[in-house]
Order: sequence, then C-alpha cells, then structure tokens
Amino acid sequence: MISSVDPQFLKLTKVDDQIYSGFQENFKNLRIDILDPEELKSETAKEKWRPFSLKFDGIVEDFNYGPLLRLNCSQGYTEENTIFAPRIQFFAIEIARNQEGYNKAVYTGIKDKEEKEASNGGDKGANSREEEKGTNREGEKKKEAYKEINKSSETTM
Repeated sequence: MISSVDPQFLKLTKVDDQIYSGFQENFKNLRIDILDPEELKSETAKEKWRPFSLKFDGIVEDFNYGPLLRLNCSQGYTEENTIFAPRIQFFAIEIARNQEGYNKAVYTGIKDKEEKEASNGGDKGANSREEEKGTNREGEKKKEAYKEINKSSETTM
C-alpha cells in the first residue's frame, strides 16, 4: 500500500491516531527505521509491549494476530528483513513510520521507478516492435524457403 499512496496520508486502521499517540507515549526511544528484534521479542520488551497491546483488545480486530514486519523500512519484504510480530505492534510501528516520514523513501523510490519506466516505455515499445518485425521477416523467409523446397521437389518428381 505504501507504494501507491503517500504514506503520510495512509490510514491503516480507524484508530491510527490513538495507536500512534499511545506508541509515542510508551516507545518514544524506540528506533523505528531499523528495528532491533530484541526490542520487540525479548522478555523485557514483551513486558513493555503487553500492556500497550492489551489496550487495543476489542478495538483493533485480531490485535495479536502475527503479520510480517519489516526490520529495515527502506527495504522490502524479504526473509532476512522480516519477523512475525503481533498485529498491534505492526500497526504501531508502521503508523509511526508513516507519520514520521520513514516510509516515504519506499513510496518515492517506487514512483521514481514508475516514472523512469514510463519515460523509457516508448523506446522499449519501439525496440519490441522492431524485434517483432525481425522475427516476422525471418518467419516469412522460412516460408519462402519451404515453398522453394516444395517446388523443386515437385519438379524433380
């Protein structure tokens, strides 16, 4: 979703503002651009996250369901860059990344790539058409050669 909508305007839940303010209150020192799994999964971290998460029981559907969370927000979803996290933890971190502009790099990177491909699209299309014409010419030459072979074999019979 962050690739198609400016992340600062993206709403992940109906209670994004409540999640973000609670996250800021409880985790203001958590580095969110590049996450340390220990700050999410260690026993000490779990003790800190548990009361925050339970506040959203009944407010956020499946608040403890486990989606994939990117560790480094400037990179995509790869095996090395993701961990399972409770859904409320995912929302809290991704909402903060959106609000604070960390996910903007992904959005602008994809937009830049799309614009570059669109501007090169005309050239790419022309090359494809030329290659297609070449393939058609080769096919026509083969047909002509086949006809010649058939003619010569008919005359020798």
